[in-house]
Amino acid sequence: MDDLGATAGVVLITLIAYKLGLILIGVLASRFTHDETDFFLGGRKMGPWVAGLSYAASTSSAWVLLGYTGFVYDQGVSALWMVPGILGAYAVIWLFFGPRLRAASAKDKHITASDYMAAGAGRWKVWVRSLAGLLVLLTFMVYIAAQFGAAAIAFESQFNISHWEGVLLGAWVILIYALMGGFWAVSLTDTLQAGVMAVISVVLPLLALISAGGIDGVWTTLSASMPAAYLDPMGGRGLFAFIGFATGLASIGLGALGQPHLLARLMAVRDDAARKRGFAIAIGWGVIVHAGMAILALSGRALVMDAADGEALFYQIAAMVLPAVLAGIVIAAVLSAVMSTVDSLLIAASAAAVNDLGLAQRFPGREMLISRSVMSVLCALAVALTLSLPASIFDRVLFSWSALGAAFGPVILMRVCGVEPRGLAILASIVTGFALTVVFYVFGQVDGAAMGGLPALLSRLSGVPGDPFERIFPWLIPLVLLFTVRQSRS
Repeated sequence: MDDLGATAGVVLITLIAYKLGLILIGVLASRFTHDETDFFLGGRKMGPWVAGLSYAASTSSAWVLLGYTGFVYDQGVSALWMVPGILGAYAVIWLFFGPRLRAASAKDKHITASDYMAAGAGRWKVWVRSLAGLLVLLTFMVYIAAQFGAAAIAFESQFNISHWEGVLLGAWVILIYALMGGFWAVSLTDTLQAGVMAVISVVLPLLALISAGGIDGVWTTLSASMPAAYLDPMGGRGLFAFIGFATGLASIGLGALGQPHLLARLMAVRDDAARKRGFAIAIGWGVIVHAGMAILALSGRALVMDAADGEALFYQIAAMVLPAVLAGIVIAAVLSAVMSTVDSLLIAASAAAVNDLGLAQRFPGREMLISRSVMSVLCALAVALTLSLPASIFDRVLFSWSALGAAFGPVILMRVCGVEPRGLAILASIVTGFALTVVFYVFGQVDGAAMGGLPALLSRLSGVPGDPFERIFPWLIPLVLLFTVRQSRS
């Protein structure tokens, strides 16, 4: 009991210290925030370390620490097939998308990814921006709800409070953080978060591995206690089932190609040299963190065979292998990182409302007030979603990630490749990509076999392990549509 009390006390003290630090960052960053471009893109002056690490932290955070770790814990070695797709997306965005996206956004004064998509849409430009902005707001509510769920798990485990109390407490702290500053404050906070995550991703897995008897001890324990499929790279699946599973997991990386808060880092980086160095920093971080969390998951399975919630494994192992005080610091640091990630989502959502939906034009001179109001409303809606539609962090993030990726990714890919679709084709592509993701996701949650016909077919396709249809098929039709109906101007 004394150890638990000490851990909870350290968590609380660390959280308070982190909050004060974030407030200081917001105050300092406010000195560099003078207009809309400063608030949403940091004045396009971001250096390689801040760009690379803030990108890495924004693309991972609660998902990799809790959701990814829990997924590997549940599925075993075959779950690692998602990593090539995730790291491959780093390369595509920074090395292929980056040069043209950064140059075009600087030349044409784009504030959001929606601006870039709508640039060649002609008379459909306003429609494209408005629809894209609406989807960002809608999807990021789901995404933010996942972060709230992660924070709630931590509060529940450390302070013995109910789920709804944990959600409300986490949301309140997050809202305070988010309202403190603009893009600079968020990016600096995410950079700090990325550093903390990198250190933890080396230290905690190493201690867990040692506690489980090293590599040989983990392998021996898992071989004796788990089904053979757990340590099989194919997961015990037949060839065609494995191809579908691995392809579906790897295609998680496709979602990154359409995420506004990630693309904003490429639009904000100061020059091409900073972009190249930023990529090296981001990819190095990605390798360290994903490898570390995979080791933690497998070592954790050897140490704890029957964890009730794989997504809470991180906290359980920290308490098991670290002294109470150190465990408290680690847990508090991760909880702070989970919460601060929402800042990036709220900035992107605010940009969608203020810029893409035209609220700035209706309230000139009040952009900051509108942005903060949108953040507050979005937080409230995400809380309601978290409490009314419980789902695992992994599933909720992957759905919103895939839906927005399929809506925006094909359009951005075509434009980066020099293909200029007609405005109506861009609009139709966004609707089609998003709608198909929703359809496959919905039918993946129900038993459509009894319905017969098309619902039964969709249910079977959606139920394929790895969800390849949910993540890949929604890209195919939009790409064909954009490539077929193309012309520089509409």
